Amino acid sequence: MDKLLQVDNLVTQFRTAEGKLSAVRGISFSVEKGETLCIVGESGCGKSITSLSIMGLLPSNGEIAEGSITFEGEVLTKKKEEELRQLRGNKMSMIFQEPMTALNPVFTVGYQLREPLVLHQHMTKRQATDKAVDLLEQVGIPDPKKRLKQFPHELSGGMRQRVMIAIALACNPSLLIADEPTTALDVTIQAQILDLIADLKRKMDMGVVFVTHDMGVVAEIADRVMVMYAGEVVEIGEVKEIFNNPQHPYTKGLLASVPNVDDEHHTLESIPGSLPNLNETIEGCRFHPRCPLATDRCKREDPPIFDVMETHQSKCWLQEVNVHDKAATSS
Repeated sequence: MDKLLQVDNLVTQFRTAEGKLSAVRGISFSVEKGETLCIVGESGCGKSITSLSIMGLLPSNGEIAEGSITFEGEVLTKKKEEELRQLRGNKMSMIFQEPMTALNPVFTVGYQLREPLVLHQHMTKRQATDKAVDLLEQVGIPDPKKRLKQFPHELSGGMRQRVMIAIALACNPSLLIADEPTTALDVTIQAQILDLIADLKRKMDMGVVFVTHDMGVVAEIADRVMVMYAGEVVEIGEVKEIFNNPQHPYTKGLLASVPNVDDEHHTLESIPGSLPNLNETIEGCRFHPRCPLATDRCKREDPPIFDVMETHQSKCWLQEVNVHDKAATSS
C-alpha cells in the first residue's frame, strides 16, 4: 500500500484566558491508500481536533504548536492558507457530524454541489450541474434533478448527510475524513451511510479517517483502529488485534461498555470517572485516575508506546511486563 497521510508528533493547542491548553498531545499515525483508520474514544478526547488539524480548519484561537502533517508527500503544516484551500474539497475532503450546520441554509443543494466542481475542476455551470446529478444518484438520492433546486431544510437528516457525502466526493479526493457522520441518524440510515462510504472507498481507492465513539461502527468498517484518551494515542493496531487482543485498560473498558447480543451472560461495564480537563495537570499516565490496574509507577511516570507486535502498539506500563514475560518465555 502507498502511504497517503503521515502525522508525526502532532501537538494542537488553544489560546485561552488561562494560557495555552493542549487538546492533542504529541500523537503520531499514518493512513495508507485504500485504508480505513478509525479514531475512537470518548467525547472530548481529541478526535475531532485531530481531524480539524489535518484539514487546517482549527478555530481562530487554535494552532498546531509542534509536529508535522504530510499528505501525498507534501508537508501541510508548512503551507499557507491559500494553498490549503486548494487542497480542501479537492484532494482532501471532510464530512461533518451535523449536516444541518455544515450545509449553508441560504443556498440550494445544487449551488453547494456545483461550487467545488467549478472552483477546483474548472467546470462550466452546465457541466457542474450534470456532474451534481450524477453525484446525487451515486449516493442514492432519488429524483436528483428535483433535489438540486431544494434547500437543506427541505431534506431529511439522512438525505442531508448523503448530500454532504456527495459534496465531499465531488472532486474524487484521495483522503476522506468523516467526523462522526452517522451520530444524528437512526440505525437504518446509519447502516446505509456506512455501506455507502465503504462502497465509494473501494471504487475510488480512497484513504478514510473515520472519527467515532461507537465500537460497533468500528467493527464494521475499520482496517486499523487508533484509540485516543485525553489527547493522546493509547493504543493502535489492526481491527482484529484491537477487538481480540486489546492491551490498554482504556481500550478494554471501551469494549466492555458495548452490548454483546451473542453472549447472554455478557454484562455491561462502565469506565469510572470522566475525562480530565485540558488544563488539569496529571503526573504519570493520564488514565491512571480511572484505571483499575494502576500502580505507583503509573502515578509517577508517563509510559512510552510499547510494541505488542509489529502492527500493534500500546501506551501502558503493563505492556513492559508483558514484553519481559515474552522474552523470558522465548529464552
